[in-house]
Amino acid sequence: MPELPEVEVVKRSLINKTQNLIIKAVKINDGRLRYKIDKNKVKKIIGLKFKKISRRSKYLLFFFNKDIVMLVHLGMTGKFFFINQKKRKYKTSFYYDINEDKDEKHDRVVFDLSNNQKLIYNDIRKFGFIKFIQSANLEQNIHLKHLGPEPLSAEFNIGYFKNYIIGKERNIKNILMDQKFVSGLGNIYVNEILFFCGVKPVKKIKKLTDFEIKKIIKFSKKIISKAIILGGSSIKDFSSSSGKKGSFQQYFSVYGRKGKNCPKIKCKGKIKKIIVANRASFFCAKCQK
Repeated sequence: MPELPEVEVVKRSLINKTQNLIIKAVKINDGRLRYKIDKNKVKKIIGLKFKKISRRSKYLLFFFNKDIVMLVHLGMTGKFFFINQKKRKYKTSFYYDINEDKDEKHDRVVFDLSNNQKLIYNDIRKFGFIKFIQSANLEQNIHLKHLGPEPLSAEFNIGYFKNYIIGKERNIKNILMDQKFVSGLGNIYVNEILFFCGVKPVKKIKKLTDFEIKKIIKFSKKIISKAIILGGSSIKDFSSSSGKKGSFQQYFSVYGRKGKNCPKIKCKGKIKKIIVANRASFFCAKCQK
């Protein structure tokens, strides 16, 4: 599933490509996504101009004139392709590749843009969604209004953290995955964050020390920033269909590494896998306490 860094890279890679382009037509090949696409609302964006693109948590927000916002969640397998005037196809993030033989049958929505360019929403499993809302209603939108602070924001600090967990009996993996507590962190990066903090995913939050909380905040910011940089650094290469240049996946320390040796030089532990909150959790059985 695309997490905050992957979605941030999608945003950054599309900003320059779509800025001030006009929607000429929209073709819905299959609107049966997580929520059925409202065709009447789609019609209202035809003739409108892209003003800006922003991100909140794992959501993309495409702002048009006339105060219309297209809210997009990529779900498990959602992705955007961009086709330029020369019919060259670009991917927009580092978590997938272009496959001309297979991609087309999963192209759910095609936006025809000015200058003979196209923006394509592709989604194999169709767990993503596209909704259209008025910008004035953004703060009250059901998907956005309960989101916690972004991990890279100044609001995500030790005071906020300690205040939020008062009286709660949950474990640290569960709380970091809770979008009401901090928005945008997903399973992959939470595994990595807890590894670098030396904290076991099942540790109860009431047993966390101030030092551990500070480390969790520090590494949340550090790892998310690193993932964005590694992905963002390869934006110019996103037309390539081979390899995953710049992908943070190359640097996973524990995620998906069950049975492997702990990457910390002085640690002789092994990476274990357990299920926490119905999600796979990977950790070093020796150095994470």
